[in-house]
Amino acid sequence: MALTEGRHQNATHAPVPAGQAEVLNRPARHVFAVARLALGWVFLWAFLDKLFGWGLATPAERAWLNGGSPTTGFLKGTGENTFGAFFAGLAGQPWVDWLFMIGLLGIGTALILGIGMNIAAITGGLLLVLMWAAELPLANNPFMDDHLVYAVVLAGLALIGAGNTLGLGEWWGRTDLVRRYPILK
Repeated sequence: MALTEGRHQNATHAPVPAGQAEVLNRPARHVFAVARLALGWVFLWAFLDKLFGWGLATPAERAWLNGGSPTTGFLKGTGENTFGAFFAGLAGQPWVDWLFMIGLLGIGTALILGIGMNIAAITGGLLLVLMWAAELPLANNPFMDDHLVYAVVLAGLALIGAGNTLGLGEWWGRTDLVRRYPILK
């Protein structure tokens, strides 16, 4: 792609005026839609496994429906970390369990459906950064891990409108509610 006289040009697309964002091509939109769906499944699966205890990360006897706490295992394991005392103190608190589970369900559902991408990116990013902070210092890298990568990907997915491809984002964006409150897009 060449920059010519304030216009972007490439062999397959008409020139785009300078300052106007280029629209992602169809294959790129689909790649980002698949990334959105995959990340949505990560959140939704965590919710389902912690709710029902399907035995992958959560044994049945520790399922939330069986009286287990979805936050205790992870947060209690942070006790020796930099912010361990703070996070370990949150472990098993009913309000923390409820916020965590509602967050997993809401973020996962929003990503799968392609709606509420801004809220999903903000809340998902916050959840991921908190989980990253709970693990400090990291065992395998001075500062970077998958929590931060996922948080950046969430922001990018919201910014490019990834919910519009293979999702309900376009429809959602036309609803009166979203027109009135654009943060819900």
